[in-house]
Amino acid sequence: MKVEVRDGNVEKAIKVLKKKVIKDGLLQEVRKREHYVSRGEKVRKAKEAATRRIKKRRQKDLEKFNKLY
Repeated sequence: MKVEVRDGNVEKAIKVLKKKVIKDGLLQEVRKREHYVSRGEKVRKAKEAATRRIKKRRQKDLEKFNKLY
């Protein structure tokens, strides 16, 4: 990745670099690889996320039901 500094404007070059890094997905990749996550931990987190989604959906359904009656 290459960014040119024009007229000594380093601030603008940094902004352009940040945009390029974000667009490439490089920042997400670095954050993802920053810490090793075991397979069991991934499964545990996925189950917890699913549980949160289910609880949220049930809560919405309950609120909708209570509005009807």
